[in-house]
Amino acid sequence: MSRIAGLRLFGLTLALFLFAGLASSQTKVAVINMQRAVLESDEIKKASDAMETKFKPRQQDIEKLQRDLQNIQQQLQAGAGKLSQQAEADLTALGQKKQRDLQRLSEDLQADVDRDRNDVLGKSTQKMQEVVKKLAEEKGYDVVVDVSNTVYFKPALEITAEALAAYNKAYPVK
Repeated sequence: MSRIAGLRLFGLTLALFLFAGLASSQTKVAVINMQRAVLESDEIKKASDAMETKFKPRQQDIEKLQRDLQNIQQQLQAGAGKLSQQAEADLTALGQKKQRDLQRLSEDLQADVDRDRNDVLGKSTQKMQEVVKKLAEEKGYDVVVDVSNTVYFKPALEITAEALAAYNKAYPVK
């Protein structure tokens, strides 16, 4: 390659970098903490309260089983050497049954809570993305990035509170 062709290539590369710098300096960027925006929404707070109410009876059943198990353990410890073999075997069998019941109830409850929570969060996250897109279009943002993927940003670029307010307005709790 001739020296002149090399200089032309260098000049073209330099011009592209300068143009890219100008283009990026005109790009409007905003930052959002999407997780916080979704979790602090009125809709999620209401859904959380509703889930707590829905699953409270099952949680109370689990707590009762835990108390029953503690009582059985105390009876076995207090009766060590005093209980007949049959009474000790009956208490041990009852404790094992209650332990299995506790395990099943706990696993079922956790699965149901996870399913409901994931459903609510998925729908709310999708709606929040729509709100953020609309907000970005109204405010002229070219890019909105999530804070979880950002190393540094100026606090003035964050729109989390604004997006949360817009979400609560768009999806009021009834």
